[in-house]
Amino acid sequence: MSQISGYHHLTMSTDGAQEDYDFFTKDLGLYSVKRTVLFDGTIPVYHLYYGAKNGDESTIITTFPFRKPGIYGRRGTNQSKVVQQSIPVGASDFWVNRLGERGITARKTNRFGIDRVEFAHPCGIELQLVENPADNRAPIVNEAQGLSAEHAIKGIYGGVVAVTDRNAMDDFLTIALPLKKMADDADGMAYEVPNANGPTSVVEVTEIRDEPQGTWTLSGGTIHHFALNTGNEENQLKLRAHIEGLGFTDISEQKDRNYFKSCYVRSPGGALFEIAWTVPEGWAKDEPADAIGSTLVFPPWFEDRREELMAGLEPASFQNA
Repeated sequence: MSQISGYHHLTMSTDGAQEDYDFFTKDLGLYSVKRTVLFDGTIPVYHLYYGAKNGDESTIITTFPFRKPGIYGRRGTNQSKVVQQSIPVGASDFWVNRLGERGITARKTNRFGIDRVEFAHPCGIELQLVENPADNRAPIVNEAQGLSAEHAIKGIYGGVVAVTDRNAMDDFLTIALPLKKMADDADGMAYEVPNANGPTSVVEVTEIRDEPQGTWTLSGGTIHHFALNTGNEENQLKLRAHIEGLGFTDISEQKDRNYFKSCYVRSPGGALFEIAWTVPEGWAKDEPADAIGSTLVFPPWFEDRREELMAGLEPASFQNA
């Protein structure tokens, strides 16, 4: 039995905090789920979480806006390339029009027989809204932003990873994680992420040999990682041992992310994956359950640095969408 049950979250390093917040909450209609700070290192950077109103797993996109420290990376191959979210079948034209009206260039395309909308985050990271006929999740309705159940985003569909060696990536995804291959053609490969609710999420792989190596460091303008959900600690540690036992030793010890526990593993091409599970308190660990994402919160181990971090953060007005 697989230790994975769908996605937990996807994480991007972006540019400006205000444009990031407005893009996800107003243009895409997601809700603010948590506003905190980067737990690693010493640089004051926001960590913003967006998703379903209650912060449901498999709906969460998180971002590190890096405009204030001015640290930027390079997008390229051997790196995660595209963040994908799921939309209802038939909603693509609506999204092309909605994004276009908001000054965001978008086009309808098709890959692996599935219609999708391609566009970009203001910082340049590629995104897709994918029509997934197998996704039975309820849409994230946001009437204040003009998004009904007919068109609203449902949550994470998956992500695209660019590689120069598709065979090495195939071994990692099917043996180490393991995922189930769904498609394999000249355009690339697609893998189903195990999920008790059906094939609601995937990892897609595209082979790119004519681009330079993408940045692996935590830096603006790049995708940091794709996080898969293990559901609990036992599954996480079993999967971690399995991955390390295969020789993928570039895997971290468990890290405490306050709301969830994480281990990170670098795939052969370079794209970073995470295996995570939510602690019992979840998002309500430091905010009321009915008011998550409404205040700026700090983990307990940063309380003695609150004043310093606040002074170093980029000014932004986080008005609830």
